[in-house]
Amino acid sequence: MKIAVLSSIAWRTPPENYGPWEQVASNITEGLVAKGHEVSLFASGNSITTAKLRSVCKLPFNQDSSGEPKVSECLHISHLMENAADFDIIHNHFDFLPLTYSRLIKTPIITTIHGFSSPKIIPVYKKYDASVAYISISDSDRHKELTYLDTIYHGIDPKLFTFRKDKEDYLLYFGRIHPEKGLHKAIEIAEKSGYILKIAGLIQDENYFKTEIAPKIDNEQIQFLGNVGKEKRDLLLGGAKALLHPISFEEPFGLSVLEAMMCGTPVIAFSRGSMPELIKDNFSGFLVKSVSEAVLAVKNIEMINPEDCRTHAEENFGLEKMINSYVEAYQKVLENY
Repeated sequence: MKIAVLSSIAWRTPPENYGPWEQVASNITEGLVAKGHEVSLFASGNSITTAKLRSVCKLPFNQDSSGEPKVSECLHISHLMENAADFDIIHNHFDFLPLTYSRLIKTPIITTIHGFSSPKIIPVYKKYDASVAYISISDSDRHKELTYLDTIYHGIDPKLFTFRKDKEDYLLYFGRIHPEKGLHKAIEIAEKSGYILKIAGLIQDENYFKTEIAPKIDNEQIQFLGNVGKEKRDLLLGGAKALLHPISFEEPFGLSVLEAMMCGTPVIAFSRGSMPELIKDNFSGFLVKSVSEAVLAVKNIEMINPEDCRTHAEENFGLEKMINSYVEAYQKVLENY
């Protein structure tokens, strides 16, 4: 099968640090190549892949201040669409804009919807509902006005995450720093639990960080480590007593939740969005509804067996399972096209 994977060009594929869409596109690309498919990855020119890399932008627009992001995006997407006839199927990880080409080309498009940034983009998805096969990344993220081919959870390679049974005495916050992700609540949980909190992530809201987070950082109990790379990520996730994920929005997914469990680290998350689909309560972590419940969960964290966390992640969110599900989805699309 000849497959074109269209990744975002906000960051490198795979990302050096933050970049969940690019990470998922990379995981799928490498998994497809390993299964013998002929894959072309459309991504930034500095991307790393075993597939054929096709790019028109040397650097991601977040690293290249000389360009205009919208121009780069248009050139990137049109580059694939003008060569659409070279492929049996196009796998879109670039949100809604590529959908507008779906009726202009003969190659079918399957789109993984990584979440809805705003209700204002729904009309585009609705317009092309009959032209494009949609994949949801969790049942909770499905929009009632759209038709879905399947829900396929993200998968990660277990070999890239080191299992650690013995934990250190710190809690971890790992993710973008934005009010909806709840870092201020994670700090409160750590303070009330009496544990060190290590913070790693991309500052997405500068004012939030400056006014609500920075004053709490003392580099003793509350430590800020910045936006870390893969090696540091593995060490942090594996050593943590628990990952804190006190979100205040209906999160479509959460890669860090999978990554923590793959390292044998339980997750304490607010029970919103996809969290009940990702975490097996009282087995791979705790689903809570408040800071006080999270503090109690920290006190009971020894009840969770790290080996159960790893097993849960491997059985439900392994790379192999995700790739097989996508290959089945491609075949369904091609049979009905």
